[in-house]
Amino acid sequence: MEKKIIYIDMDNTLADYLGMAKLLSVDPNKAKSIPGFFRNLHPMPGAIESFNLLFKYFDVYILTYAPWSNPQAYVEKIEWVKEYLPIAEKRIIFSHYKNLNKGDYLIDDSSLNNAEKFEGDIIHIHTSDKFPNWESVIQYIFDKENIKL
Repeated sequence: MEKKIIYIDMDNTLADYLGMAKLLSVDPNKAKSIPGFFRNLHPMPGAIESFNLLFKYFDVYILTYAPWSNPQAYVEKIEWVKEYLPIAEKRIIFSHYKNLNKGDYLIDDSSLNNAEKFEGDIIHIHTSDKFPNWESVIQYIFDKENIKL
């Protein structure tokens, strides 16, 4: 049986983008152009453990955007993944068009980069009452897929 495909956004889903911007007292829209910014993000609470758990049962990829104004962000994001999620080192997809990826689930904190047009199940983590944290996301997916923890 083929594993279902799950894409997971990076900024504010796996890595705490807004928290770092706040810590540095910078406008979140300007933070993306700061050298070293993406490399120094902290993981979101429960993100690493949840990614590793999903990885056991599903075909999981990181689907992220990198700003055109900061080409170094690509390298920084790869370095972040190597440190915190080494099992995903070769499972990073950079795209400004998340809807072009075919899969069963997209876990993302926003609808930017055409995420709202994704054809599978879109899970808006951290920005909806239904999915306030990683625990709620795991519960939803495992219930839907009839997987017992």
